[in-house]
Amino acid sequence: MLASTYLISGAGSGIGRAMAAQLANQGHQCILLGRNQQHLQDTLKALPGNGHQILVADVRNIESLQQAAAVLGDKPLNGLLANAGIGGENYWGETDRWDDIIGTNLTGTYNFVNAFLPHLRKAEGTKHILITSSVLARLGVANYSAYCASKAGLLGLMRSWAVQYAPEEILVNAICPGWVDTEMSQEGLQGIADSIGITKNEFYDIAMQSVPLRRMSQPEEIAGLAAYLLSQRSITGQTLDINCGAIMNS
Repeated sequence: MLASTYLISGAGSGIGRAMAAQLANQGHQCILLGRNQQHLQDTLKALPGNGHQILVADVRNIESLQQAAAVLGDKPLNGLLANAGIGGENYWGETDRWDDIIGTNLTGTYNFVNAFLPHLRKAEGTKHILITSSVLARLGVANYSAYCASKAGLLGLMRSWAVQYAPEEILVNAICPGWVDTEMSQEGLQGIADSIGITKNEFYDIAMQSVPLRRMSQPEEIAGLAAYLLSQRSITGQTLDINCGAIMNS
């Protein structure tokens, strides 16, 4: 397998960190992008191989993305993994998190891909854009209106880009993880448990009742699916669900 260069947003933890590890273990070069330099450094230290680097930028801020893109110069990229995202509840009012969640998950993905698209176009052969959506693009959860809307919006964005960029041999797909054992999910479990007055473990047991395999996925499992999608040349414009059976689409 020829080595490629992949840029991963949200690479400082969770699924993004697992994606970087998977690709680095396959001999690819990883460029890690995120807001927290220390978290990116922690990911970088754990990667095998040489030539990896970090870019500190906020996907909500176009200027910071443009500055990060300038650091790469004329470097070609074989794939953009739009993984940065935030979760949690939102409520209408002065403290509503709607703008922050939509701005990070949906608009941030739009900003990230467009900022680095010129570098993607510099690579030869098949190129990839892979978007991390969520099972909540397909399900409704009370008080998660911004998160559900942002993740559903990503699927429409993916389909549009898949058609738009097909002539340039750029494949665009999305993955929809269900419960994944990350810090974000653990915080989500705790938040919902607190809101209904039970322990996190009690709510975990309730949540897993709607998951046929009765467990969360591990970040490494999501990364394995991502690595497969980046290795192929025929799948584009598709959403792949990976949720331990919570959603079964025919």
